[in-house]
Amino acid sequence: MSRVTVLVVDDSATMRSLICAVLRRDPDIEVIGQAGDPLEAREAIKRLNPDVITLDIEMPNMSGIEFLEKIMRLRPTPVIMISTLTQAGADITIEALALGAVDCVGKPGHGMIAADAFGGLPEKVKAAARSRLRPLGDAPPAQAATGPAFKPNGSVVAIGSSTGGVEALLSVIPALPANGPPTVITQHMPGTFTGSFAKRLDSASAAHVTEAVDGDRLEPGRVFLAPGGDRHLTVVKAGGILRCRLTQGEPVSGHCPSVDVLFDSVATAVGKKAVGAILTGMGRDGAKGLLSMRQAGGRTLGQDEATCVVYGMPKAAFELGAVERQFPVSRMGAQILAACASMSEG
Repeated sequence: MSRVTVLVVDDSATMRSLICAVLRRDPDIEVIGQAGDPLEAREAIKRLNPDVITLDIEMPNMSGIEFLEKIMRLRPTPVIMISTLTQAGADITIEALALGAVDCVGKPGHGMIAADAFGGLPEKVKAAARSRLRPLGDAPPAQAATGPAFKPNGSVVAIGSSTGGVEALLSVIPALPANGPPTVITQHMPGTFTGSFAKRLDSASAAHVTEAVDGDRLEPGRVFLAPGGDRHLTVVKAGGILRCRLTQGEPVSGHCPSVDVLFDSVATAVGKKAVGAILTGMGRDGAKGLLSMRQAGGRTLGQDEATCVVYGMPKAAFELGAVERQFPVSRMGAQILAACASMSEG
């Protein structure tokens, strides 16, 4: 396989040098150009035709988000956003991911070592090069809940996603009704961004979406997103009541929070009343946990290859025998509700 070619776009020469240095350590990646603003980048894209672009959020002459829109409309190319670890940077990054950026990385904050901040960037770049892109406007629309009214019946939904998950979840979660099944989500994402993403999902959905807080009670109409960082989101049952639990822990399947940890906990606490769904993402996180859910009697669904940005996590789960059926992301919300509705009361 030929090396992945990358164009680095950032208005800071220092930041460009740091990003290039990290990427050049990987023998499978070739940095073929740099640009200090979108105008330079536009000419470089035409001249160099990179496989992947890293794009700063805040730049002169044109914002990163405006430039991303032009890229995705006129010359769709895998883009990884490089964002400041601020609230404003997080909000714009979520907008970029919703527009079709493949992934995001936070710039090193005060006291951070650049190699640590950008340590995962080479793998994200290589995954982006293999990703499946849709031109702007071709993404499946968020579908409102339709059909017979959902009747809460004690079912619980657990969802795992990673690369491409922002766009996927913005299709799935708005399909859940205001009284839909309590839902827990682990999406691989830096902690700075999960709060903004929860707010974005909440504004697009009839259900109430928040970052999970330790002790939150799982109730109809509530959706809980795992905070990024160093804690795993799990579900526990105490006194007959299901609650969110956030626990400190080492990465599992390469991640914290981990989809495997969430799914394993749901298999134990909820059993046959659970529905698990694994969406687009790089790697294998969630495959073993989803198998645990299926073995506990729960229903298990996977996003199909054609609509995944990266068919990694769903493929691993499918090949392991953890997935009952695969569906396009545009149908996943409806299929989750159908699986929940098929369960008896109790």
